[in-house]
Amino acid sequence: MTDTPKPFHIVFLLFDDITQLDFTGPAQVLARIPGAVMHTAAKAMEPIQTDCGFAMLPSVNFVDCPQADLLCVPGGFGTKGVLQDEATLQFLRDQAAGAQYVTSICTGSLALGAAGLLEGKRATTHWAYTALLQKFGATYEKGRVVKHGNVITAGGVTSGIDFALTIVAELGGENLAQAIQLALEYDPDPPFKSGHPDRADPKLVAMLHERVYDSTLQGLEEIIDAS
Repeated sequence: MTDTPKPFHIVFLLFDDITQLDFTGPAQVLARIPGAVMHTAAKAMEPIQTDCGFAMLPSVNFVDCPQADLLCVPGGFGTKGVLQDEATLQFLRDQAAGAQYVTSICTGSLALGAAGLLEGKRATTHWAYTALLQKFGATYEKGRVVKHGNVITAGGVTSGIDFALTIVAELGGENLAQAIQLALEYDPDPPFKSGHPDRADPKLVAMLHERVYDSTLQGLEEIIDAS
């Protein structure tokens, strides 16, 4: 007779203009944990617009959301709105108080910081926004996955898959994590070696800063400084 695994509640925060892969990448991995129960929580039970032109439906609102064993905050340009929404920040504080793991992907770490959950912690975020972590009392540590106590933060977007496999290994052992990695054929071999500023052409890094990240960074900085 096989024992039924204890439910392990995983709560992802959803918000408009979310980077969908921040959520769907790790969700695909974490859903395979024995006993995993997935919840997608939003302020209201309305379609959430992603950064890819399609919408997702949350499974639960903040009021009805069960206590998370693992709380995860994805990132995206919609992080600006999260930083200014006290109801969302309070939801994160309330959930974090009872969670086994408090986690984020990409700029989701800034939301954890705004909720007061990164004070004194080592953390990471998307490479373009690492300077903002110090504003929340956190210390930036270079890495795709950074663990400090029960707080685990991942770098930009695809780092979420590495983060999820790290969680699986901690909960169920490396054999389970490796089996899931194999089942998903997660065997990165990108056609270009430009996935991080340390390896990319400096001209490409400068172009992205100029066209995308500098203005977003300034906007986020202004929001954080005004809070």
